[in-house]
Amino acid sequence: MFKKAVFPGKYIQGVGAISELPSLIGLLGKQGLILASPSVKEKVLPECGVDWRAEAIPIEVFRGECCEDELSRFSSVITQTRADVIVGMGGGKTIDTAKISADRAGVPVIVAPTIASTDAPCSGCAVLYSKDGIFDSVCYQKTNPAAVLVDVGIIAAAPIRFLVAGMGDALSTWFEARSCERTQSTNECGGYGTAVGLGIAKLCYETLLSYGVAAKLAGERHLVTPAMERIVEANILLSGIGFESAGLATAHSIQNGLTALAETHSFYHGEKVAFGVLAGLQLTEASPDEAATVFSFCEDIGLPTTLADIGLGNADRLQLMEVAERTCAPDQPIHHEAGIITPRKVLDAMLAADAYGQERRRRG
Repeated sequence: MFKKAVFPGKYIQGVGAISELPSLIGLLGKQGLILASPSVKEKVLPECGVDWRAEAIPIEVFRGECCEDELSRFSSVITQTRADVIVGMGGGKTIDTAKISADRAGVPVIVAPTIASTDAPCSGCAVLYSKDGIFDSVCYQKTNPAAVLVDVGIIAAAPIRFLVAGMGDALSTWFEARSCERTQSTNECGGYGTAVGLGIAKLCYETLLSYGVAAKLAGERHLVTPAMERIVEANILLSGIGFESAGLATAHSIQNGLTALAETHSFYHGEKVAFGVLAGLQLTEASPDEAATVFSFCEDIGLPTTLADIGLGNADRLQLMEVAERTCAPDQPIHHEAGIITPRKVLDAMLAADAYGQERRRRG
């Protein structure tokens, strides 16, 4: 097995960057097709300064879930419009649907995230769910996106919860990469991690600690500042390259397990990943200082630190054991951790993280 790393073809970030979209489509093909979330079609696209009708780029509205039914429907739209370049514009599930659909159609995809809530935009993989929102599987594309276009002005205008959730997703990057490096586990490229992947993962964590609070303050006021630019890059580019080229472990496995409980469905991917990070610190016996640093970061920017924060304040041990068992399914990356990981260990780690979070909150 070889060391492997993957990257998007182009990464463009800045205020007004969306104006580059028509020329990018023209660079990659002849007929573009945009898959946009409803809010993007109604609010974002009309204010971009681009005449989409004049550009002859049709816009299709995403229907809410990255599942086989939606993939089948959108594939028909690709055929009908004869599109040879797909654009995914919106949040993580819109983007993932565009990526999988483009891969199946054998055409390039441009990703234009309008929120920085996950590291999905740069990656060559996507998460498939059931139509009811339960994690199903990870789909790997043949290549990473041809281009990622990040308009920071659009992202700064979004509700702050999205940016904070993105920091939760990015928070996992270093800890999961470190686990994979320690155990020489495979990354998401099907190879061993590279030095560049590990270095980017560490830079991602350092960027979060340095600029996270300032970026949140800017985002609450919809301001574009250097801190906002740094965190947007960390959430999307650093985390995207880091997780894929260095690997996943506990945090994302716990997130996948948490989707089994309906009470968690109203919480964002990154919010559940953040709790997975905190539980992972208990599972892997992180130092008390490191655990305190990560808990403090989550508290400072408003990420979950207890089970109640992700809708599970009243969950019983039987429900949480279901989460733990799904977390430990044979195909989950939690097995990249050192030692033998069992559902009982995961359950205890989640309860320990919850107890620690509650105690810190009680002490103020």
